[in-house]
Amino acid sequence: MPILKNGEGQAPAWCEMEYYELVTLEPDTKRDFSRRSPREKIIVVDGHCEISFGGAVLTGEYGTNVDLKSSDDFFSVATRDVSTTIVWMCGDWESETSSGIFTDSQGDPRDTKGDPVDYPKNTSFDRHYHDCDEYWVIIEGSGVVVSEGKHYEVEPGDCLATGMGFHHDIAISNEPEFKGVWFETGLEGRKRKGHLWEHTHGPAVPQLDRV
Repeated sequence: MPILKNGEGQAPAWCEMEYYELVTLEPDTKRDFSRRSPREKIIVVDGHCEISFGGAVLTGEYGTNVDLKSSDDFFSVATRDVSTTIVWMCGDWESETSSGIFTDSQGDPRDTKGDPVDYPKNTSFDRHYHDCDEYWVIIEGSGVVVSEGKHYEVEPGDCLATGMGFHHDIAISNEPEFKGVWFETGLEGRKRKGHLWEHTHGPAVPQLDRV
């Protein structure tokens, strides 16, 4: 599907992640966020901060992954001596399989254990599919990603939403390092976790209404 951008009205109806922001706060600043959705999460992708929600204060650093409680009406993020970048995701997903930060780099595409490709590629990222929907929010680098057989140019702040069963890949990285956040919603079908390859796990069964 076309790449999502920050802002409302971007996600199609099938997406359980309905809104997201890549937010950078300068040193010694604070931002209050009003809750938008029944389910929300924050992942810290750079710097460190204090995250306040539900009467609690949590120290956030690279990789901190916070699920906000449905009863919280707002949360805040405060920085001290360094700038901090977070990914804020909102929606109504029933469950989560996994989420975190991934890093890829330029490399020999022959070093991948993923499914074969028929397009130009300069990374060793593995072409794969899932038994769930997956979202990538790009936080560093630019390049070309592939999903549903289509090629999309991406840069920081873009989000690739891939429906269950569709192959996806990082084909081209324009910089030595390419970094993003991944978020997988609940398992469906055969409910197998992780990267799936046709040569190992059998044919993919794409959900054709999720494009």
